[in-house]
Amino acid sequence: MPAPDTAVSDSNASAQAPAEPPLSGAEDARFLVYGAYGYTGRLVVERAVDGGYEPIVAGRDVAKTRGVATSLGLQARCFPVEEAESHLGDVDAVLNCAGPFAETADAMVDACIETGTDYLDITGELPVFERIHRRDADAAEAGVTLLPGVGFDVVPTDCLAAHLHRRLPEATHLSLALEADGGVSPGTLKTALSDLGSGGAVRRDGDLRHEPVGARTRVVDFGGGLRRAVSIPWGDVSTAFYTTGIPNVDVYLSLPANARRAVTLSSSLGGALEADIVQRGLEWLVDRYVEGPDAETRASGEARIWGEVRAGGERVVSRLRTPETYRLTVETALLVASKVLAGEAPAGFRTPAGAFGPDLILEVDGVERVDLEDGEIVDRTSSEGA
Repeated sequence: MPAPDTAVSDSNASAQAPAEPPLSGAEDARFLVYGAYGYTGRLVVERAVDGGYEPIVAGRDVAKTRGVATSLGLQARCFPVEEAESHLGDVDAVLNCAGPFAETADAMVDACIETGTDYLDITGELPVFERIHRRDADAAEAGVTLLPGVGFDVVPTDCLAAHLHRRLPEATHLSLALEADGGVSPGTLKTALSDLGSGGAVRRDGDLRHEPVGARTRVVDFGGGLRRAVSIPWGDVSTAFYTTGIPNVDVYLSLPANARRAVTLSSSLGGALEADIVQRGLEWLVDRYVEGPDAETRASGEARIWGEVRAGGERVVSRLRTPETYRLTVETALLVASKVLAGEAPAGFRTPAGAFGPDLILEVDGVERVDLEDGEIVDRTSSEGA
């Protein structure tokens, strides 16, 4: 799942699926992509250029940032995130693609509030959502939109949660599950490894409660047969509550049996994974041996999302099928950015579906949503290209 990174983009990162549609509002856009030389950041910048934008590319590493800017004919700004305030005065919005976001989001949010710049990112890190939510009043007073999670984390799941709430407004329990094709980028894997040591989380009666990653399993039908999934602290444990008000939320990830056992083992190691020396060793291995999905995988892969809400004896289920996770991240990030730049998002903290409604995901080509009751399909809605 994409949580972007600050590593150099791999040799496949510049390849995009052909015939992408133009983006709207590009002529008036002035936005900055921070972390533009990471795997996901580079994909976002290249797609933005293809769609008619001229984003400012930015990052901490001077050589890497200028390399991206030079190759695409764009303006570069090189600065550590702690100095962002002095570089945002003429920028309408920032799209933060530099993870782990636990290390970049707070400082960039501070800078955006001080300069009146709208903030977006593509995080999936639950604690980051919670911290940004606490800046809601400050952002509203400054007239600034704070909209984290505009990638695969968490646009499709957030939209599915909002859609399910629309179907059953009295719902008290929400469960989501994910299954995806393809690999992950170096930054995503680094973030996942660091998160395993911190444990998982669910929401119960409106409050976050910690539990081991993989503490619970359930069997889910994503539309192609039953799959076993394990509980994970996906960002929706935070965001779905703010989007829907549903007080009980848990999220699952479909994994093969060996991967499920690895998650359980990693959780049992707990603090050992948090040790600096262990984390540094794991990061070195990731940098040396892990590359993100290639262009063919991004073009052909897909992701599947299942959701269920319950209220008393009532239960409804919906499913989403979307393009591959990194391709979807690029499209949703720029879709949301275009809406924010057009002034369509209210000030303060917002989730994607909270800002633009449950059908936001259907604005992306290649998405299908299916509603079920008692195991039978009762409605099917597709976007263009699905």
